[in-house]
Amino acid sequence: MKRFFATLLMIGTVAIGLSGLATLPAKALVEIDVNKGNIEPLPIAITDFQGGDALGAEISGIVSADLKRSGLFAPIDKSAFIEKISNPDASPRFDDWKVINAQALVTGSVGKEADGRIRAQYRLWDTFAGQQLSGEQFFANDANTRRVAHIIADAIYERLTGEKGYFDTRVVFIDESGAKNARKKRLAIMDQDGANVRYLSDGRAIVLTPRFSPNRQEITYMSYESGQPKVYLLQIETGQRELVGNFPGMTFAPRFSPDGQKVIMSLLRDDGNSNIFAMHLRSRATTRLTNSAAIDTSPSYSPDGSKVVFTSDRGGRAQIYVMGADGSGQTRISFGDGVYSTPVWSPRGDLIAFTKQTGGEFQIGVMRTDGSGERILSTGFQQEGPTWAPNGRVLMFFRDSNGGPKLVSVDLTGRNEQPIPTANFASDPAWSPLLE
Repeated sequence: MKRFFATLLMIGTVAIGLSGLATLPAKALVEIDVNKGNIEPLPIAITDFQGGDALGAEISGIVSADLKRSGLFAPIDKSAFIEKISNPDASPRFDDWKVINAQALVTGSVGKEADGRIRAQYRLWDTFAGQQLSGEQFFANDANTRRVAHIIADAIYERLTGEKGYFDTRVVFIDESGAKNARKKRLAIMDQDGANVRYLSDGRAIVLTPRFSPNRQEITYMSYESGQPKVYLLQIETGQRELVGNFPGMTFAPRFSPDGQKVIMSLLRDDGNSNIFAMHLRSRATTRLTNSAAIDTSPSYSPDGSKVVFTSDRGGRAQIYVMGADGSGQTRISFGDGVYSTPVWSPRGDLIAFTKQTGGEFQIGVMRTDGSGERILSTGFQQEGPTWAPNGRVLMFFRDSNGGPKLVSVDLTGRNEQPIPTANFASDPAWSPLLE
């Protein structure tokens, strides 16, 4: 994996070492073209990792669940397996796997090192070509075995699709509990699959709109601790918090610039208009980017930092506009029926996601950066707030259902919608970059 460039790399409390396991350079027969409009999920067999008993089954189960949720892979039921893998380092009996139409096969092992660390390794096989595609090994402490499984799933995803995976990521969101008229809202973070939930605030003050930094495990969020909206920076691992400023006229919480040096937000000033401002985090210098007699809000930077997408009702109702990062060249790009909100630029730079309200329904959709090619991916009674996975192939948003909001993901085909399990109601998700 490209993000691991050393033989031994420290990742938080995880020490992960890689060594190639005789990966063959020959072109494989098995691959997934993610740019095709209608993708048939690839049948893949994922065996229990040997040597770790329950731990081996847990790791392979997480890998299988990650790949299945992507919509690109169809893990085969283990009851159909003919060969029982006893030596994951040996070539499998490929004919046994071809019989059950397993176009790809994952084998692996897990064990304990003398220093107490867990060692996990996997091999990915092309059953029809009869060759190994990739293989790596990792070391981690007990608390980080789920990360190892997600990293393995990312490696398999990338090898078979040519695209970066998104499984070794986290999502920050607002956890909501209690009666509807007295909701307790806490800042929370979890793995992208809903596991390992951790609370970052105690619920004594209302918190809203968390947003990840693009290059650090750091977030901004709004808090009403003193009755007035304040924006904070929070270092997730250390818990260190820093006040960015008091913004009593804020109409939309800040988002980071791609370099993490600035935040962009909409503020309601004394003239009664909501306009867009950028603040440099180090100097706290603020620059006004729009100056209209309308409501300009929901700004989001392009991944190269050169442009900003936002919504404005300057044309009579809220539509999507794009401008230069300095406020120049403000241009309307959406012309559909309904009201547009919460536009977010894809990390790939090719699409803009949005919420659209029309005909009494809320829709999550995407369009090209010039406004063409609008596609609706999901429709519901009340849903909003899309956030992109770091590879730009999946969106997460929240939908009101059964008395409160829950998190949902959908891929760019719109055909693979998945609920994200949370113990309580959950809203306003923000997806992290790939962990390092």
